[in-house]
Amino acid sequence: MEIFFSVGEPSGDLHGANLIRALKSRRPDIQCVGYGGPKMAEAGCQLHEDLTRWAIMWFLRALLNLHKFIGLMLRANRYFREHKPDAVVLIDYPGFNWWIAGRAKAHGIPVFYYGTPQLWAWAEWRVGKMRRLVDHALCKLPFEEQWYRERDCNATYVGHPYFDELENQVLDIDFVRQQNENASPLVTLLPGSRSQEVSSNLPVFLETAKKIKAEVPDVRFAIAAFSDKHAALAFEHVLASGVEAEVHVDLTPELIHSATCCLACSGSVSLELLYHEKPSVVHYKISPFAHWVQSHFRKVKYITLVNLLARNDLFYDHGYYTYDPDAPGAEEVVFPEYLAYTNRSDDMAKRIAAWVKEPSTTRKTVEQLRTLKQRVVGQGASSHGAEYILSHLAQRKIAGPSVKAA
Repeated sequence: MEIFFSVGEPSGDLHGANLIRALKSRRPDIQCVGYGGPKMAEAGCQLHEDLTRWAIMWFLRALLNLHKFIGLMLRANRYFREHKPDAVVLIDYPGFNWWIAGRAKAHGIPVFYYGTPQLWAWAEWRVGKMRRLVDHALCKLPFEEQWYRERDCNATYVGHPYFDELENQVLDIDFVRQQNENASPLVTLLPGSRSQEVSSNLPVFLETAKKIKAEVPDVRFAIAAFSDKHAALAFEHVLASGVEAEVHVDLTPELIHSATCCLACSGSVSLELLYHEKPSVVHYKISPFAHWVQSHFRKVKYITLVNLLARNDLFYDHGYYTYDPDAPGAEEVVFPEYLAYTNRSDDMAKRIAAWVKEPSTTRKTVEQLRTLKQRVVGQGASSHGAEYILSHLAQRKIAGPSVKAA
């Protein structure tokens, strides 16, 4: 049995590696090939291309690299025609993966989307592609299954694969002990896993830190860097800001675990913050134009995954949400979030300083997080996904697939 993977983000590389291990534990003879990253290669995937090197966010950069993506799509198409893998598994990267799904379908190869794109957030019109090009949508979030099924997609909730990784984390106990021996409160800054995120968010994070320091003189700050490159970039910003802050690489779980509270860039790290029951403020810097687009086209109320898991009022008919501590129900929003093009450092500093200065407020937030964690955190997405894929491929083999012409 052979499965072709198409994975384009570092987080997807991690989830793909865990899924591959789960597949191989059930079918040692299974062959995994395709596009992915180094973690998938370590798990036994024969990479045709390290697609994670091309993880691109900006439209212009994607456009400038369009010829490369077209070449990879054509290469995959040739492979589908000549080798006919038993299945194609897509993870994240919907722009490119729609192309891969289209070529797989043209060759009669079943398509599984492991961790469906968040079309419900702003791109509902793309659900037609999901319905037409994807045979099995494997959802990460509980409400997604119903959302997709209501739109005639074959969707199944398997759980969030990031929780599998969190369950297997092993902390550097010596580092954690060193942090805990310091009696001063620690605020961990998590500026993101991409260079442009660090450049956009870290300056306002450091400005927020300066204002927190004015309120709480003995507070400490530490920055969790994704790589040495990001650490060097963070040092530059720290020196320019005048804020005292340590910078650490590959110690994100330890810095979250040791912190009194955190200031984080929006992303899957919010799930890690939930897992460690850590009070946090979430921020994401955008341009005025992106803000206009969000305010007109975004349908989901929250940008933070944890807030989406915590609340029932997920969708907006119109308008734009940002955290307001005086608004009704504000205390029920677990992570105050700011998707902002203006400077919100005053608001963020006020919220974080309150957690640092008022233990009772911190304990209340921790209890909220603990309750939510007990409800939504579970291990097994990789196992559930692997079992689903293998089961449906076994059924397909018995039934005998009807293969389209190329």
